[in-house]
Amino acid sequence: MSVRVVVVDDQTLVRQGIVGLLGLSGEVEVVGQASDGAEGLEIIERLAPEVVLLDLRMPVLDGLGVLQRLAASENRTPVLVLTTFPDDDALIAAMRAGARGYLLKDVSLDQLVEAIVTLAAGGTLIQPSVTEALVRHLAGTSADVDPSGLAPEPLTPRETEVLRLLSGGYSNREIAEAMFLAEGTVKNHVSAVLLKLGVRDRTRAVLRGLELGLIQR
Repeated sequence: MSVRVVVVDDQTLVRQGIVGLLGLSGEVEVVGQASDGAEGLEIIERLAPEVVLLDLRMPVLDGLGVLQRLAASENRTPVLVLTTFPDDDALIAAMRAGARGYLLKDVSLDQLVEAIVTLAAGGTLIQPSVTEALVRHLAGTSADVDPSGLAPEPLTPRETEVLRLLSGGYSNREIAEAMFLAEGTVKNHVSAVLLKLGVRDRTRAVLRGLELGLIQR
């Protein structure tokens, strides 16, 4: 069954090219497209896609604004950011705002489809070259530090392994298979990881884990 996708990008040729290529994959169905963030929000709400492909630099409302509006409305649709230029600050801002994936537009069709399928299954995906920039950034900053100033409650070895697999973009089902656990048990471990790290989603858990040195790229 195809993953239902909405594409939001202000560059018409780029957007139509992405839509056309995804139509060849057989694994993705583009159910809607928009040329700016405001139109994108309306289409996302109306069509309820399984994944959103989102450009960052757009008129009317940019990609970061879309992510923030979705978070404020508690819309949990996975968002894959697609951008032309690598930008460390934009990456950090997008992931903090709730993006579940981040790719440059020079990826292949196979890589893009793989990312979409991964997000639809509950995973996360950040392009390796971009992840390196993220690690460098976190190495010199204290992003997302708990305002209480207290260190997070230590993770158990099994919770640390779950966090490591989350950082690799694994879905709950894939983690369950890798660790020989029931999927319900994995969900409980993920919930415990989020609670102990003081974050509200899997993406922030990975960022926090990188920052604290609990996991490495």
